[in-house]
Amino acid sequence: MSTPTAKKSAAAGTRARQAQDTRAKILKAAIKVFALRGYEGGRVEKISSLAKTYDRMIYYYFGSKEKLFVEVLETIYIQLNEAEQALKLDPEDPVRALTQLIDFVWAYYLDHPEFVAILSSENMSQGKHAKKSSRLREISSYALSVLDGILARGKAAGLFQPDVLARDIYLVIASLGYFYNSNHHTLSAFLGEPMMSKPALEHWRDVIQRTVLSTVCVPGTGIAPAEAEAAAPAARKKPARAKRT
Repeated sequence: MSTPTAKKSAAAGTRARQAQDTRAKILKAAIKVFALRGYEGGRVEKISSLAKTYDRMIYYYFGSKEKLFVEVLETIYIQLNEAEQALKLDPEDPVRALTQLIDFVWAYYLDHPEFVAILSSENMSQGKHAKKSSRLREISSYALSVLDGILARGKAAGLFQPDVLARDIYLVIASLGYFYNSNHHTLSAFLGEPMMSKPALEHWRDVIQRTVLSTVCVPGTGIAPAEAEAAAPAARKKPARAKRT
């Protein structure tokens, strides 16, 4: 027989799960709306409608539209980190691990256009919401630590240049992938090429690989840049792909 205390505890647990579920639905809907409309065009009523809840619940759980957007920014970066954590990077071969990481980042941008769209919107706002986040620096430290570990192993093996910084290589990888994805519409018109065709995407992935390896690897190691294609064939044939959410 259930006691009154046990019943109250069970009811409290149910309410907590329902609250967590509602909050998660709002956050998921907000990502979709802000990716499509940006911060200014992302209406609270549209988010609540998509989440199948009420406007007042957004303010109850997040406080304001702005605070919701800040959490959206944090969430999309956390999702990127979580997907990266699932990677099986080669611990013995730093060159292959680096190419695996590059392939992952490139694939993630392609598989998650909402990530690119929301960041583009925030950059149009000069990062004013990102600056209000207390977690982004903590979140970014993980991405840099993974890359720093790969570079450290490569340096120890005499394959990577000793003065290469994880921050710099992160910026090279991110900029080459992000710019291509965020500007592919105008680039297609300007260059007169189908920038999102399969051959074009595969070609640009290889350009990123060669660029990073030629920057990182010690000259004369037989890796950068001409032999980059042979350095990690498994990573290149089956690039790490991130699941759509």
